[in-house]
Amino acid sequence: MSEPLHVVCPHCHTTNRVKPDQLGSAPDCGQCKQPLFTGQPVALDDEAAFDKHVARSQIPVLVDFWAPWCGPCRMMAPAYEKAAAQLEPRVRVAKVNTEVAQALGARYNIRSIPTLALFVGGREVARQPGAMTNPAQIAQWVQSHLPR
Repeated sequence: MSEPLHVVCPHCHTTNRVKPDQLGSAPDCGQCKQPLFTGQPVALDDEAAFDKHVARSQIPVLVDFWAPWCGPCRMMAPAYEKAAAQLEPRVRVAKVNTEVAQALGARYNIRSIPTLALFVGGREVARQPGAMTNPAQIAQWVQSHLPR
């Protein structure tokens, strides 16, 4: 029997234990009772929430560093949302507004936006600057960088 995974709630940021075979059965948070997976990117503009998701979740976390004034970021947003629906529940999909969370952008040395960063086990394992406007391309990029 496989060990439960830690999955952080996108609503209240409580860490939940979920059996791997239950990830696909729409698990709810034990604290706030809301769905752990919504098929939508989670806004992680708060540094503490970002750190909790990246460090505590035992599923990979894909982060889009973006800003509202960025044309390519707005062009990529619909594809990113569709990719979220494809990648969850195997991957947590998140967005960080670098205008609001400037410290996170600085900490991760984000020099151009949009930039996708993939975190596994609390560490950044891949980075892709520039807009990707095809959801399948985003999902394929993520899959190619996940541990086997």
